[in-house]
Amino acid sequence: MPGPILHLGATITCAHGGQALPTVPSPRVMVTGMPITTIQAPYTVAGCAFVPPAGNGPCVTAQWTIGAVRVMSMGAPVCILTGMAMCVPTSTPLLPVQAQTRVLAT
Repeated sequence: MPGPILHLGATITCAHGGQALPTVPSPRVMVTGMPITTIQAPYTVAGCAFVPPAGNGPCVTAQWTIGAVRVMSMGAPVCILTGMAMCVPTSTPLLPVQAQTRVLAT
């Protein structure tokens, strides 16, 4: 399913409201003047408000598992708004809230 490509300026949160940022954006491709992200780079999550009773802690990092199928950067699929990412250690999804809308990928 096509979706807007995620870039360094995209607003992405964990399911509990923490802000997620890519650790290593792809410097070869720019969208609206900012580097895009690929599914290879993990995201860091800051400000997760989840306090679990089981003690597995708040969201700390996240990894994209599904990205674009046909569009790659440096050999890795690009992250798209309709992709899927999982937070660690809570196993909850990342939620892309806002991204650029000019460039789509499938």
